[in-house]
Amino acid sequence: MSSANADPLYLGIDVGTASARAGIFDQSGRILGSAGRAIQIRRPQAEFVEQSSGDIWQACCAAVRDALSQAGAQPAQVRGLGFDATCSLVVLDESDRPVTVSPTGHDERNVIAWMDHRAIEQADRINATGHDVLKYVGGTISPEMQSPKLLWLKENLPQTWRRAARFLDLPDFLTYRATANDTRSLCSTVCKWTYLGHEEAQQPNSVGRWDPSYWRQIGLGELVEERLARIGSTVRPIGEAIGQGLSNASAKELGLEPGTAVGVSIIDAHAGGLGVLGARFDEQTPSYQDMERRLALICGTSSCHMAVSREPRFIQGVWGPYYSAMIPGLWLTEGGQSATGSLIDHIIFSHTRAAELQDQSCASGRSVYELLNDRLDVLSAGTDFPAQLTRDLHVLPYFLGNRSPRADPTLRGAISGLRLSDTIDDLAVLYLATIQAIAHGTRHIIATLNEAGYRIDTIFACGGGTKNSVFLREHADITGCRIVLPRHPEAVLLGSGMLGAVAAGDQPSVLDAMSAMSQPGQTITPATGQIARFHDAKHTIFHRMYADQLAYRTLL
Repeated sequence: MSSANADPLYLGIDVGTASARAGIFDQSGRILGSAGRAIQIRRPQAEFVEQSSGDIWQACCAAVRDALSQAGAQPAQVRGLGFDATCSLVVLDESDRPVTVSPTGHDERNVIAWMDHRAIEQADRINATGHDVLKYVGGTISPEMQSPKLLWLKENLPQTWRRAARFLDLPDFLTYRATANDTRSLCSTVCKWTYLGHEEAQQPNSVGRWDPSYWRQIGLGELVEERLARIGSTVRPIGEAIGQGLSNASAKELGLEPGTAVGVSIIDAHAGGLGVLGARFDEQTPSYQDMERRLALICGTSSCHMAVSREPRFIQGVWGPYYSAMIPGLWLTEGGQSATGSLIDHIIFSHTRAAELQDQSCASGRSVYELLNDRLDVLSAGTDFPAQLTRDLHVLPYFLGNRSPRADPTLRGAISGLRLSDTIDDLAVLYLATIQAIAHGTRHIIATLNEAGYRIDTIFACGGGTKNSVFLREHADITGCRIVLPRHPEAVLLGSGMLGAVAAGDQPSVLDAMSAMSQPGQTITPATGQIARFHDAKHTIFHRMYADQLAYRTLL
């Protein structure tokens, strides 16, 4: 699509688990061009997931150039850009060169991916301290957060610990690489580093504060003695313009103009929340009270469940409350499932019929998910409703532990009801049962939030899962919530683009950008009656499977 005039444009750059993507947006939030590039994932041993910051940056540069070309946009039209990324840990030395986080010793492997669970033991020890900051992460810190990973590095790779000059969340690495200005995001530091965003600032150029006693108590007191320089001495709100904008070197790599405004970054799921939660119905901007009925569901490799409130809500096993981490002035509550898209893929591609299914996909030009959905349509012709196909097949989706609300990374997945049969039809039903299990996990999270004072009845969904009609139908029917899709599908990229608009000064605030650039699309209404009763029974089984797993542990 081409742009025939010089209207201002905004660039969103999103780094997910497996790819970096870029999108060009106009002032109304309409996407004009987008592109992506794969990024490498290394798994040197069980529970270890590593990446390269150099590989990630180069993928960003290629995606931006392609997106500009697709949009027919000139670099000078891009007035501002924003970055979002997974909450992975990046390690650099004093010359900004990569420092290994890997048992292989390769320096280019300098990123511990968000899903890496090597630090479970360290997280357990941190939780045993009972430190006061833990109440702002749902009472239990996760091995997916950064302080357990830092402690693991100190204890297991002491040379890396000594060489490291900067430990950055991946979103903050991207803005640092773009601007040469080490400004940290209030979003990432509050959500993943135990930064207290609601408290009075005690450092120059920052909002909020670190709690030095936490770092000393968990065994990382040297960070405090270094005046916290390695983890961030300047922390600013999302969307605020960083320094002088794009550096000359980074502008050349990205194909943009030097000095282009760069907004303080955001975590990828939170960018999706920005992209959908502000959508207006009947041309009415949602009030803060309306916001408490809304949940942003960002569906990708994992799923995140984002809700905001006017007052802090302390919910055991659910991350937060985080002040101003997503929407300025509101407290964020963040539920999540560590394996959703990745779990569906695992079930499909580890099945004995996976190769046959992939051959059919190549021959037909249709995705494996479309083919499985077609088989479900055929198989359900003789049932009262499609979900009934899983009457005797049940899945517990904790293959990578449970992030919330159980907050137990040691939990494991389970399947009940397997037969001595391995046809593609069997795979299709197992695929459906897996999607249902993920939706029951979402229902569990929503129920936990509502018990704590939320009134969630509407899910604003975005991400890869929203391209799957079965995924959407089962989530609506199982949660009992209506699901609203964004009019423009790239909501995560749009959230980053909003930060660019704010950094450029073209939108006065993040809230203004959300109202101006986010618009609702299709709405999916949940089923009632017989279908709802079926899922009520399945939800009871979902909880029973968890209780059974705990019983097995007791027996052994």
